[in-house]
Amino acid sequence: IYHFITNLVLTQFFVFLYCKCLWRGLKFVARKFTGRCELQRICYNNKPGARRTQKIESSLRYSKNELMQSALSIHPDKVEKTVDDIMALKKINPDTNPQLSISLQASLLQIVGYRNLVVEVEKLRREPYDCENAEHEEMLMKLWKELRPNTPLTSRISKQWCEIGFQGSDPKTDFRGMGLLGLHNLLEGSKPEWEQKNFDKAIGYSFAIVGINITDLAYSLLVSGALKTHLYNVAPEMPNLQHFQQTFCYLMQEFQRFWIEEDPSDIMEFNRVRSKFHRRILRQLKNPDMALCPHFAASDLHLVNL
Repeated sequence: IYHFITNLVLTQFFVFLYCKCLWRGLKFVARKFTGRCELQRICYNNKPGARRTQKIESSLRYSKNELMQSALSIHPDKVEKTVDDIMALKKINPDTNPQLSISLQASLLQIVGYRNLVVEVEKLRREPYDCENAEHEEMLMKLWKELRPNTPLTSRISKQWCEIGFQGSDPKTDFRGMGLLGLHNLLEGSKPEWEQKNFDKAIGYSFAIVGINITDLAYSLLVSGALKTHLYNVAPEMPNLQHFQQTFCYLMQEFQRFWIEEDPSDIMEFNRVRSKFHRRILRQLKNPDMALCPHFAASDLHLVNL
């Protein structure tokens, strides 16, 4: 144990030494050799998307300069001015480097947009479903009408909710984990322009509760930062709630295919299949060029309603 702890401490020390001394020395040499600062090298050597934006994000986060660090948390309206300030700080002539300004603005908009999206999604998740709130009730009724347009709901508290995948007679209990975020996503996945198919082979789960579960998966990908790869590649500027909901719908479609491929014996294997599916998505998102649904459109979706 003593040798293990000693090796761990030494490893951490050398990593610290590399980050603080050697890496900065290499950056200094690269600037002298190329005549370009790190941000210029990133923008000129990487194509637009996650590969470029994540490197810019890392460069700003670990900069010693307060202006550079604060650029990650500015308001979207301040992006243009912040880029001008950064270029002035780095003594970069915007007239001779016009593309740099455009690239930095696009990447900064993606960075602050992702941060704002996390805040918006978290706010929805923390808002509980309230049966006394007319707007909440209206959304829930709309969900029923979208999924069962030809079947009237006999009453607000009814076993009929189980037909679209809720676990009991009052759907509000199923929204406890994901709050209104779960309801918003279910509504997005039940739109009439998204073709819903019934499969001859029953796959053993229902739309609503699985939709809430996949909402939790999409949420965890978002807040962990794993979705940056995908969203930076599909959103040319600021990722927004629509991008997140599109990602949710894509995950629903892919999970349904994955479930059939796994061919579990019963619903008791749901958590195992979900965990395996989660790991597969995480592996895909480690590729900086990955876009889960690069040409995403409502007509491309085939969601399941069993």
